[in-house]
Amino acid sequence: MASASRPQPNPPARRSRWVAVRQTVVGYLGITLGVTLMALANDLFLLPNNVFSGGVTGIALLLEHFTGGSVGTLYFLFNVPLLLAGMRWLGGWRFLARTLYAVALLSVLIDAFHNLVPPITQEPILYTLYGGLIDGVGVGLVFRAHGTTGGSDIVALLLNRFRGVAINQSLLGFDAAVYVLAAVFFGPDRALYALISSYAGSRAVALVQEGLRYTRIVYIVSTAPDEIAGQIMSEIGRGVTFLSGTGGYTGAPYRVILAVIRQQELNLVVDTVREIDPQAFVIIGDAREVMGEGFNPLPPRAK
Repeated sequence: MASASRPQPNPPARRSRWVAVRQTVVGYLGITLGVTLMALANDLFLLPNNVFSGGVTGIALLLEHFTGGSVGTLYFLFNVPLLLAGMRWLGGWRFLARTLYAVALLSVLIDAFHNLVPPITQEPILYTLYGGLIDGVGVGLVFRAHGTTGGSDIVALLLNRFRGVAINQSLLGFDAAVYVLAAVFFGPDRALYALISSYAGSRAVALVQEGLRYTRIVYIVSTAPDEIAGQIMSEIGRGVTFLSGTGGYTGAPYRVILAVIRQQELNLVVDTVREIDPQAFVIIGDAREVMGEGFNPLPPRAK
């Protein structure tokens, strides 16, 4: 009697599981690297020189000055109710797990590095810029790994959900409140250093998330849309999309050319439009990120 053959595993399913595991490992490695850089930036440059960060980290530093508690511990305690609120109303166990991991690791590393690494410089402009840039790179890596470091990020998401407040406005208001407190208790110089560090950090976050190749969105309204579109596709190698439009004054229908291009291709597009239709109407905007054919590939789903 022939023995029953054991069912073989489905190779595509096995590959899919392997891809999922690999994405999860890479994601947590990215969070670990980003949080490590954030902790180093704080202990090497910002905290020893009393440069205040925005958000919950800044509040923890203010309280550390008055209570003597450790910044890492205070940071973690502030995040506990925020994490619970995020779990209750924002959902997403995978997102929550990564956030909790980042918060816990940052809390531990800030306190650990405080006793292991000495401050590098006491020159204000150096520790302000270096601290902001390194911290921003760390934050950008955490965001790229589909995580957050808790704190004001969660507050902004909750306000956006329940009050409709724009996330960037919430973050700006939260940081501004911390800087005002820093100016009141420690003088305007400290608040100015915090603003410089915050700006440097925001540019570093943008660089990590968007890279060096900036993209632009171009809308073109012209009486010769086919000729302009043909030149953009053949000479510049970029695809175009036609949008339907109607003149508000004339009521006449027309087609709007939509193109997404690299920064270095912008002058070529403008020159092309100028040569074909000098009376064309051109709108140029920044694109935070472009994914798809000709640009960055679509990212895999976070695990």
